[in-house]
Amino acid sequence: MQLSLNPEDEAFRQEVRAFLKEKLPRDVAEAHSVGISVPKVALKKWHRTLYEQGWIAPAWPEAAGGTGWTLTRQHIFQEECAQAGAPSLMPFGLSMVGPVIYTFGTVAQKAQHIPGILSGDVWWCQGYSEPGSGSDLASLKTRAVRDGDHYVVNGQKIWTSYAHEADWIFCLVRTDDQVKAQEGISFLLIDMKTPGITVRPIVSIDELHHLNEVFFEDVRVPVANRIGEENKGWTYAKFLLAHERTGIAGVASSKKAAEELHLIAGTERAGDGQRLADDPAWQAALAEVEVKLAALEITNLRILFAAEKGGSVGAEASILKILGTEVQQTLQTLAMEAIGYYALASHRDRLEGRSNEAIVGPDYGETVYANYGFGRASTIYGGSNEIQRNVLSKAVLGL
Repeated sequence: MQLSLNPEDEAFRQEVRAFLKEKLPRDVAEAHSVGISVPKVALKKWHRTLYEQGWIAPAWPEAAGGTGWTLTRQHIFQEECAQAGAPSLMPFGLSMVGPVIYTFGTVAQKAQHIPGILSGDVWWCQGYSEPGSGSDLASLKTRAVRDGDHYVVNGQKIWTSYAHEADWIFCLVRTDDQVKAQEGISFLLIDMKTPGITVRPIVSIDELHHLNEVFFEDVRVPVANRIGEENKGWTYAKFLLAHERTGIAGVASSKKAAEELHLIAGTERAGDGQRLADDPAWQAALAEVEVKLAALEITNLRILFAAEKGGSVGAEASILKILGTEVQQTLQTLAMEAIGYYALASHRDRLEGRSNEAIVGPDYGETVYANYGFGRASTIYGGSNEIQRNVLSKAVLGL
């Protein structure tokens, strides 16, 4: 879908293209995307470039250090970055905890955390899921007991993406177990260097290390690190999840992936020897997911533009989460089918920056299996798609 732009927005698109052509480093654009984004060294390099340009936080208001762009310009920027091969920035600071802090945080919290989030000097991770408390997040059991000016935190978080690289973690913790589950939760900001925190790796099905377990044993956290009121953390969590599920649609990156599949189809061949580009069945499968992607983009724009006019992004964000992740998985599956046996070769050392050894097969096949494996979780994290359908049936359809 191509937006019909006014002259000012079209001039902005050309400005973004010129900037990307001049400032996006080749090594960053060519860095392999594994999991959420490219390796940390390349990502920090690109983060710093955008920060120095003043474009690091397109969705933030100017008063908080963002660009103050309209939703149309945010959409243009995302499209152009995807087309140029710019990596997705790590979302935990910019897209998740940052908006919570500038919306609900104290003056001191904003002064302490916002500059580091914007500059990329401080990296964050998300402490939500626990064993037995994933999509049913309100059942979490990590406890925070008040002790003077501190909370003493004990418990465990799991599936914590990039906790091994993070400086801080934002956590939901239980501060009252005598009330309704959602009413006894608080939102804490915790320094990962605090004594009592242990991070253990989880190697996922893509054979790479993105995920972790995080254990808290008598971890002392200043009360001053609590966002908002005690026992009101569920309010801030819902605010954050709405932002997360809006961004999880991944329209720009899926459009880029679909374009790459067309290029691959011109080279790779089906079992009968003909190019995939000439295989009616494979092309029909690709066309079907592209139709879904076009519908997703229109839905995404409709929801965002409604928000720009003063509406709120509520349960409708679940639509984006469901359709966006299903489209992503279908594109990843088609890529696996296109590459065939070459997709099964493991290149962990290259993908994680430890080796320059030549790969087996075409260059475009190097990350196919890793992205396919990691992508199996996309319909689960951020609230499983089954739960999102329940949200829609109740909040939108009134069932």
